[in-house]
Amino acid sequence: MAKVRVIGPNGEQLGVLPIEEAREKALEYNLDLVEVAPNATPPVCRIMDFGKYQYEKSKKEKESKKKQHTITVKEIRLRPKTDVHDLEVKLRQARKFLEQGNKVKFTVIFRGRELAYLDMGRDILQRVVENLEEIGEVESSIKMEGPRRMTMMLGSKNR
Repeated sequence: MAKVRVIGPNGEQLGVLPIEEAREKALEYNLDLVEVAPNATPPVCRIMDFGKYQYEKSKKEKESKKKQHTITVKEIRLRPKTDVHDLEVKLRQARKFLEQGNKVKFTVIFRGRELAYLDMGRDILQRVVENLEEIGEVESSIKMEGPRRMTMMLGSKNR
């Protein structure tokens, strides 16, 4: 007959018992017999309220999720002929995202004949870097994504 090491509801050792006897002990306490270390020799079982245990475990997981901050990537789209004031508005928005600890992806989209002016898009992204250098750092430099998109990624310095 298989034997298991049994731990009582208050954490005390009840000894190595046959499985049937361990089940009877759990019924005496009106609790569940839960295997906590199946690879040990002999396997370790604990007498506990399994429903209460699962509830407390889920509460702890929810609490730990509240404390962690997930970093999201915010995208700001620009065009090669974006005006100065419009760019300032977008930069204020990007500054807010970076202060929250998020990453910001700047995308310059080219349409039609604008593809002939890739240097204008590069200038806009360079201006973005200059304006946000005190709060953000370049994580991926300026590069083309496909034929019509120029992108750059900024991350927050105070992570």
